[in-house]
Amino acid sequence: MSYRFRLKHIYAGKEGDAANAQLKKLVKSYGAQIVSRPHTLSQRDVVLISYGDSIRQADQHPMDTLASFLRTHVGDIVNTVHLLPFYPYSSDDGFSVMDYHQVDPALGKWESIAELATDYRLMFDAVINHISRESDWFKGYLADDPKYDNFFILCPPSQDLSAVVRPRALPLLTEFQSDAGRSLHVWTTFSADQVDLNYKNYKVLVAVIEILLFYLSRGARLIRLDAIAFLWKQPGTPCIHLPETHEIIKLIRQILSEVAPEIILITETNVPHTENISYFGNGDDEAHMVYNFALPPLLAHSIIKGSSMELTDWAKSLRLFRGRTCFFNFTASHDGVGLRPVENILSKKDIERLVRTATEHGGFVSCKSNADGSQSPYELNCNYMDLLTPPSESDELRSKRMLLSQAIMLAMPGVPGIYLHSLVGSQNDSEGVKRTGHYRTINREKLDYGALESELRDTSSIRHQIMTQFKQLLRVRKKESAFHPFGTFEILSLGEAVFAILQISPNKKSSVIALHNVTNENATVFLNKAGSKLYDLISGETFSGPTIELRPYAVRWLKQKEA
Repeated sequence: MSYRFRLKHIYAGKEGDAANAQLKKLVKSYGAQIVSRPHTLSQRDVVLISYGDSIRQADQHPMDTLASFLRTHVGDIVNTVHLLPFYPYSSDDGFSVMDYHQVDPALGKWESIAELATDYRLMFDAVINHISRESDWFKGYLADDPKYDNFFILCPPSQDLSAVVRPRALPLLTEFQSDAGRSLHVWTTFSADQVDLNYKNYKVLVAVIEILLFYLSRGARLIRLDAIAFLWKQPGTPCIHLPETHEIIKLIRQILSEVAPEIILITETNVPHTENISYFGNGDDEAHMVYNFALPPLLAHSIIKGSSMELTDWAKSLRLFRGRTCFFNFTASHDGVGLRPVENILSKKDIERLVRTATEHGGFVSCKSNADGSQSPYELNCNYMDLLTPPSESDELRSKRMLLSQAIMLAMPGVPGIYLHSLVGSQNDSEGVKRTGHYRTINREKLDYGALESELRDTSSIRHQIMTQFKQLLRVRKKESAFHPFGTFEILSLGEAVFAILQISPNKKSSVIALHNVTNENATVFLNKAGSKLYDLISGETFSGPTIELRPYAVRWLKQKEA
């Protein structure tokens, strides 16, 4: 297979030829090592997102502890585990990678990951926009090792970079000293410890694709392309979503699909919604899934405001290449709740309400730098349950609103991604923020296995309430083909209080109307045809009248009852 069609859009002449030859050699080598395991996405696909050390137990590697927790408390209600970066790192809880090929010995070994892969499909992070300043790659670059020549991006401080889109309120260039004493101003999009790779050098692309093939050989079947929108840099442009970036993603998909046709490529682009969905490409050539970044802030907005209108209007605009692409739906993650995705969906007043609510509920707000020198809110750093409801409220109300948000996420078209801390009912880790000084720590708590199990056994605890009911929702969803990610859907307009979605299975033989009351008051839905019967998949209740009453924050997944 030749890769010249893609490469010609990135590299000219001899560089493109050299890249093509080296990539063909890599594919041949790794193709002999990777065992393809056919897999077709369905409603049974559910992804659990976790750090390797989110749960800890004395005298055991954390990833072995995680595996034990999953076997004991989660089982087959999820079939995929997204292991957040487990490589040796220098900062940002793993997203400043020092060695792409190794497992952080503080977390476990490759054998731990292989063992986890016997029970679950695995998603690995490809943190390939940047690498740690402590990596051998960057150290070699500073030492003038010819192997790493031109691996990073030099830029004079006098260069006009005002057009560059900034995701942080930090300097874009960081000054380093080479071993020979030269002053180097190097491109660092996210932090001074995360040095951007130079993809204008084809050798960087070849080295990165080798890493991705290596991940497949180690059991990855889903690859998350972290911060991929920033990959290609060209001063004088926004340096985001550039055509070369899209071509590289298409090339990655082509190569990985050759050796493992079941591979799923997921792009992580925390940007306005219309920009985000550009990574679907034509439906066959770029991402299989994109993170549905507009969903978390829109869901929070709906529940906090008590109105589904903006969520409903946005959801009606969703379009997919049916049978080929789908959204990766989520509400919480290791990061915060991004605000850029709803810049053109929510009003300034609504965004200000989200910012105010996050801080009032014990969270924080991270900002980004704008082209005019100002700063604006970029991300809410708050546990999702605490964002929805003040920690001072009753556990009953907090769990109702949290489970409502998760039920809507599960009913949305696509594949759900569930952050471990959402599944087990975690709250703000304010002490963690004080300890590290980093806002994102608030939703990255390290849990003691024994204490967690004790709380989950306590039927009065909020952890028990959340996880028990969450698992029930997942069991129902897994069995119902109407929730298939490649089915069809229709967003229904049933009033401001209710978010409603009709899901239909790909074979048209099954359908579910999912109703969600986002308010603290009873809501009446005029839905049912006279004489027909509907039953709730969650509670088992049957409805035969023309109306259905929804209690505050109630969820009904309704299906036609056979005669």
